[in-house]
Amino acid sequence: MKVLIIGSRGMLGHDLVNILSKEHEISVTTSDTLDITNITKTIDTIEKINPEIVINAAAFTAVDDAEYKEDLAYKVNVIGTRNVAIACQKINAALVYICTDYIFDGTKEIPYKEYDSANPLSVYGKTKYLGEKCIRELLNKFYIVRTSWLYGVNGPNFITTMLNLSKNHDSINVVSDQIGCPTYTLDLASAINELIKEPKYGIYHITNSGSCSWYEFALEIFKNADIDIKVNPVTSEEYGSPAVRPKYSVLDNYNWKIQGYGELRNYKTALKSFMNHLNNK
Repeated sequence: MKVLIIGSRGMLGHDLVNILSKEHEISVTTSDTLDITNITKTIDTIEKINPEIVINAAAFTAVDDAEYKEDLAYKVNVIGTRNVAIACQKINAALVYICTDYIFDGTKEIPYKEYDSANPLSVYGKTKYLGEKCIRELLNKFYIVRTSWLYGVNGPNFITTMLNLSKNHDSINVVSDQIGCPTYTLDLASAINELIKEPKYGIYHITNSGSCSWYEFALEIFKNADIDIKVNPVTSEEYGSPAVRPKYSVLDNYNWKIQGYGELRNYKTALKSFMNHLNNK
């Protein structure tokens, strides 16, 4: 198939290019070659490439910054998404939209299914959910992929942040009351590659299996890296981030499994694979 990947320089975008190029004809855009907030340029670019599937991996993902840059987050995550959807509508292409666990408020105590009600707490979560709504209003050929706590080789992430902090600190404070599913972008890219092979359109939660707190994830990182450092569990309130995050945002990959796809590997196994890759770079 002919696939266009928007945001190919991002952490997920890099892995999408590497995985999908083995089976599909790939075209790419970056923030330098396509500003998705410009509707004319977006339509012209997508019409010229004329893909069967568009994967929109471009987004404003700085959760805390979005609280201060609401207009920019809205332009990219809502207007930009709408523009891409309109372009897909014009050429009858399917759209893959990457969304987030932060569309939920975290008040549940069991994993969120695809049909659970959204109630985002942050500007980032609100703008990503509005992007979803644009797609559902404009298209009938779409895969909305909600994922969480992404990390990968080609971008800054929680793991590299922890490793870098350990070089200059004897102890680190890490939030212990936010529970989610750490997800390796390589595994997510592979799952998306499987998903687009059939027109099983709809909303999907796709994450590595298992769940933990950021504190537990940090402990696992240092265990794998054989680093002896004191990790102090703190509450979200004590940590004091500008954006409110859900306390529990574990995603049940319900639709993914119902459609016959296999469970993604456990986050601990994926983490070990990622860190082995870091060590061999």
